[in-house]
Amino acid sequence: MKKQFIIFDFDGTLINTDPAIIASWQEVFRTYCGHECSLETIYRTFGETIKDTVARFFPDEDQEEVIRCYRAYQDAHCKELLSIFDGIPELLDELEARGRTVAIVTSRLAKTTAEYLDLFHLRDRFKVIITADDTKAHKPDPEPLLMALEKLGARREEAVMLGDTRFDIGCCKNAGVDSVLVHWGHPSTGDEGEPTWHIHRPEELLTLID
Repeated sequence: MKKQFIIFDFDGTLINTDPAIIASWQEVFRTYCGHECSLETIYRTFGETIKDTVARFFPDEDQEEVIRCYRAYQDAHCKELLSIFDGIPELLDELEARGRTVAIVTSRLAKTTAEYLDLFHLRDRFKVIITADDTKAHKPDPEPLLMALEKLGARREEAVMLGDTRFDIGCCKNAGVDSVLVHWGHPSTGDEGEPTWHIHRPEELLTLID
């Protein structure tokens, strides 16, 4: 069935936030542990909320202080570390030309989602944006994706969601929506599960949605 509604994860799918996220976590680990963390460990947190990651890695610390450390570093350095993935502007242009409706479902907070979209002049491209502030449950729970579908007026079979982590693919499976695992960001951790499709370049999506 033709996919009318194209839903994107944010980090690692639309915007390359990986360098900012990695650098921010390394600052936290240096501050609270006296050493940096392996990249593989950090990659496995991608797609998870900051609160969940902090609770897991720093259960004995003041978790609000840990989160403030993370966010302070990211706020100070994000502009120099962020970039939009090659091919994403062209993909959004082509989706608009084909009359498709695009949306975002992310575990990032609304404030930085809006700030980063504005940085690349993208916010007005998306009809619906669901962030971690909008739901009590987060990916891989289906609630954020189901909320997006409701706001879009979309049936599950009319939609597809693109993401780069196990949280995205799990969210799609739990919501009964086709999924696309994208491979243009960080290396796969191998635990994403099996998506409906894999793509390595943004333009490859266009051959799937018709």
